[in-house]
Order: sequence, then C-alpha cells, then structure tokens
Amino acid sequence: MKNIRSLGMLVMLFALAGCSSTGFKPLDWIPAAFKPQPAAEPVAAEKTKKVAKPGEITVDDGNGEVVVQTVEFRSGTSSATVERLAKRFGCNGSAGAGLVTEKGPVEVYRMKCDNGTTFMAQCELRQCRPMR
Repeated sequence: MKNIRSLGMLVMLFALAGCSSTGFKPLDWIPAAFKPQPAAEPVAAEKTKKVAKPGEITVDDGNGEVVVQTVEFRSGTSSATVERLAKRFGCNGSAGAGLVTEKGPVEVYRMKCDNGTTFMAQCELRQCRPMR
C-alpha cells in the first residue's frame, strides 16, 4: 500500500512538473520525442505579379506591387451643393463632386481640388457637411 501511494505521489509530481502555475519547470530527462517541437518556418511563396484590370492602377510601395482600385465619376443629387461647400473651404475643382457611395439617405462625395488636395463631404437627407 505504501508503494502505491508513493507511486501516486510520483505521478502527480510529474504531472505538475510542466505546470506554469506551480512554478515547476519541465523535467530535462524527458525524451525529445515527447517534448513539443518548434513549428517549421513556412516556405516563402513566390511573388506573383498582379495584373491591373481596367479601372485599376498598379503602384510599387517598396514591399511589392499593390493594385489600387479607382472609382469612376458619378454625379449625385447633392453634387452641386458639395461643389459650393468646397468653394467655401478653399477647394476649386474643375471636375466637380462625384458620388463615392451608393445613392441613399446618407451619401459621401469626393472632389479633387486644383491644388492637389481632396475635399470630401457627407450628405444626410441632402444636408451636406465637410468630412474631417
């Protein structure tokens, strides 16, 4: 009976040996086959060159080529209002304000300014305000 109790205590000690909450460290004599092995590093995939479709621009950002999608110009219900609002904020543009989102109660417009900046406005039920 004494040997069985000692064996039980020994098994419990081995079980707690790898437990971080007890502060015990894993035993060094455990065979390597039973120790967790570090994961193998993934093989680097070959870089494939992305082909730009119509309406997309390819840009090299130093880490590789990136495809940027462009949005075609669409006028919306509040395009004229956004153009007047943009002039008040110092944005003069010849292209006009284009609708970026789908038509609905809340719309987002974008206007390219002559000085190279972009003016964006959000219109909710035809009440427009500049986006910051």
